[in-house]
Amino acid sequence: MSDPLDMVVAFVAAHDGINDKAKLCALLVTEFGLTRDRSVFYCADFAIRFSSSATASFSNTVASLSRLQKFDDRPFISCNVSPKVNHLLLANSNLLKKVSHTSQQLRVNNIRGSFNGSDIMRELAGIENCPRNFSRLFAIHEEIGFDGNLARLVEATNNISPTGTRFVVTEAAATNIFSAPSRAVAFLASPDAATLKSELDANVDQFRNEILLAALIENVNVRGRVIEYLIAGEDAALRDALVHALQKKNAKGLPQFKTENTLGDYTRVFDAFHTETDVKTKILILSSNPKAYNIDKILEFLAQDETVFLFYFVGVDPGRTVTPVLISMFQSQLIAGTITLKHWAGRNSRGVTLFEGDTVGELIANPNNHVDVEASRVFLRCLIEL
Repeated sequence: MSDPLDMVVAFVAAHDGINDKAKLCALLVTEFGLTRDRSVFYCADFAIRFSSSATASFSNTVASLSRLQKFDDRPFISCNVSPKVNHLLLANSNLLKKVSHTSQQLRVNNIRGSFNGSDIMRELAGIENCPRNFSRLFAIHEEIGFDGNLARLVEATNNISPTGTRFVVTEAAATNIFSAPSRAVAFLASPDAATLKSELDANVDQFRNEILLAALIENVNVRGRVIEYLIAGEDAALRDALVHALQKKNAKGLPQFKTENTLGDYTRVFDAFHTETDVKTKILILSSNPKAYNIDKILEFLAQDETVFLFYFVGVDPGRTVTPVLISMFQSQLIAGTITLKHWAGRNSRGVTLFEGDTVGELIANPNNHVDVEASRVFLRCLIEL
């Protein structure tokens, strides 16, 4: 079955030179059964806003931020109709630099203002904002979502003082940070690594059926939080309530809960190692780019003695299997598949990282913990210098 995003991109490209946004819009409405919401046309798979200009560059108003919020859970496409070519950009909130018009009162609790074509980023994390990369860019956006981008847009739009804290790397901190890859190698070779994995595996085994049920939840953030809490949550009563709702197949009856915005989900202190493990879910049949870590938080953690940071990736094939693997943050493929989003967290932060979904899927299928210590130190230096 063809991907709807690929289909709309091909359809628009096939009508290059139409030079009439109203005609192109009418054709798309008929072809894809789109519904109109003021200036935005949408279906379950995407939303699109039409503009026109003489060239690829355009400063027209695309949409209000509140309108984008309604459709930010699906690819939001800006289509600029020019005489010879119909230019497409992905315009979800993760790809906005700021908000332009009537936005002086924009706050996280007061969504105001509109964005222009010039406010849409032309690249993100080195990935060009063009149709061939739309699926990849949306997978990055989907992990963060509108709520995750709102504070950044407020800061960028109104020059509000950043709320984050940039970790200052002292000489002593740098020594511990650059020793972290060697600590990771030592931990992985110790019996403690097997102990940690067996503890997490025991929870997966206990809640395997509930994890498979949770994998059917459509909302990517809710799905991830539920599975992660089943594996690493500390409140037994809350976990029991989650289990009860899942067994009843009542996603709407899931208890309301917020996971703490901490570095890891599972803390385990051994005699020679202080470990933090972040539980990440990967639905094996879906494209996704799991959020990894806040860069300042990871540097602050690794600056402490004996610290080791790991990921417990839980691969889920809905209705069939659950496959967990324990992987060091310095695993060679994982470092190569790390995406750095400098723009996301604001001026007072080094930003956040995500993982290429294919990399995580490969590690679940063929787990290994190869760590190149020198390459890891180069990676850490790049993070520090952001």
